Amino acid sequence: MEKGRILAIDYGKKRVGLAVTDPGQMIATRLATVASDGIWRFLDDYFRKEKVILVLVGYPVTLSNEPSEAITWINPFIRAFVKRYPAIRMEQADERFTSRLAQRAMIDSGLKKKERQNKALVDAVSATILLQSYLEQQKFRS
Repeated sequence: MEKGRILAIDYGKKRVGLAVTDPGQMIATRLATVASDGIWRFLDDYFRKEKVILVLVGYPVTLSNEPSEAITWINPFIRAFVKRYPAIRMEQADERFTSRLAQRAMIDSGLKKKERQNKALVDAVSATILLQSYLEQQKFRS
């Protein structure tokens, strides 16, 4: 795969969790949580500074593999992203259990209950889990 960062986006109605790889795409790191209405300004600035070769967007599906109600705000975001950044490849990834896994990871890391209730942190950790899972799948495939 081409060298450059992969950016994961956990897009929500109010907040967007973001995670990114190192340029060698070895490990995912929590980047930020941004208000949904500020995501374009954040992305414009980030893409000016960093070489991003792929954006991975969490796509919500139910246990029966049907799109969840969240697609009503995620699909318009995806369409706008593709139009705004046509040179950046985008993929969608199943984000079904990332919030639960994020909660478990925060418990396991010893965060206090009050810190675990910080939804902005949960969103960023969810994006990190989504991205790390993607990286592991890519290693398995090659």
